[in-house]
This record gives sequence, structure tokens and C-alpha cells, in this order.
Amino acid sequence: MNDKEKKVRKFLSKQIQQLNNIVADLDTVITDMGTEFYRVSIFGSARIKPDTKEYKEVYILAKELAESGADIVTGGGPGLMEAANAGAKEGSSSKSKSYGLSIELPFEDTPNEHVDVRYHHKRFSSRLDEFLRISHAVVVTPGGIGTLLELLYTWQLIQVNHISARPVILVGDMWSGFLDWVKSEPLEAQLMDKADFDNIIIVKDVHEVTKLLKPEIKKFYTEKFKS
Repeated sequence: MNDKEKKVRKFLSKQIQQLNNIVADLDTVITDMGTEFYRVSIFGSARIKPDTKEYKEVYILAKELAESGADIVTGGGPGLMEAANAGAKEGSSSKSKSYGLSIELPFEDTPNEHVDVRYHHKRFSSRLDEFLRISHAVVVTPGGIGTLLELLYTWQLIQVNHISARPVILVGDMWSGFLDWVKSEPLEAQLMDKADFDNIIIVKDVHEVTKLLKPEIKKFYTEKFKS
């Protein structure tokens, strides 16, 4: 490598570092940015059909939360995402909206029809960050790899204090076995702490979610009005 090439490489390296610093600063600003409305991200499978028990339960859950004044945030797709957005529309008040954070997928062209506000992402990484940036609570309903990714990403960011602590509520029987494994393997091997479970809550019934979050929603708006 001659001297000219070394200078070019050094210049480019410096420019890239400056860009990385700018992005890091913006990320801090975005992460700390508050919201005017209490928002709940609902994660769940795109494969579950409208005639199933799970779909109907998620619809009811989102409706109840919207009636309590919460915005509902999903991935904007079909399945349980559609159920949540539809429920949010049905129970919407002047304080609530139905959000869809869509992503480019070969089998998912457009968001479901029940989305009020849509944000489009090309990558899962930015979409995950957007979920957590604008939400005060996370509800995880039955799902596969994508739902597991969303749960674990949320859990990790809380663990390392990259986002503020918030309720992470797991709905349904499928999560009990998963948490049993986490406790018997990573926790038992001291690869995580008992305190990491402080924000993780398992419920069997969607009405329990509403019961848990209603006081949080009320507290949020009370403090907003005070300020």
C-alpha cells in the first residue's frame, strides 16, 4: 500500500467514525424521547387465523386496552397482529390509535386494514428498536421465531439498561415451558440473574393483562396532566 492509499484509508476511517458517533448520538436522543400517549406493543404470530381462540382473545385484549386509553402497536401484518389492530380500532377513544410497524417481506406486501398510523421498515433491527422506543409495555402472545426474537430483544435491552424497565407480559400456556428452560439452564448456570425476571409476567387470560396495565395507564396520564 503506497502513501496515497494510506492517506485515503485514514481519511475514510475518520469519516466513518464521525458518522458512527452521529448515529450513536441520535440513537440516544431517540431512545430517551418520550411519548404523549401510553402505548402497548403486542407481539404474536402472523400465522394464526381469525377463527381461532387465540385471534379472538388478542382482539378482545387490544379492544380493552384501547378503551382504557392505550395506543396499540403491532407489526401491522396478518394473524395476531391484525387481531390486535382490529381490536384497537373497535375500542378506540380520543386517546388511542392503532399502529403498524410494517417490514418488507416476500409474503407480506401491505399492512392490515386496521392500522391508523403506519411506519415502514426495511430491516428487523430498526423495526425492533422502533417498537421499544415508542412503547411503555410489551405483551407477548403465541408466536414463533419472530415473536421469540421480539421477546428476547426486549428482555436483553431491559437487562443492560438500554431501555427503561417496563412490564413484559407473556400470554398463554406456551410460555411456561420456555421460562422453565431459561431458569433450569441459563439461570442455573449463572449466566443471568434472578433480577432479570423482575419484569417478566406470565398470565393465562387476556383480561389479566388489562387488569395489570390499567393502573399503569392511569398513572401515566395522571402524571402527564400534572406536568
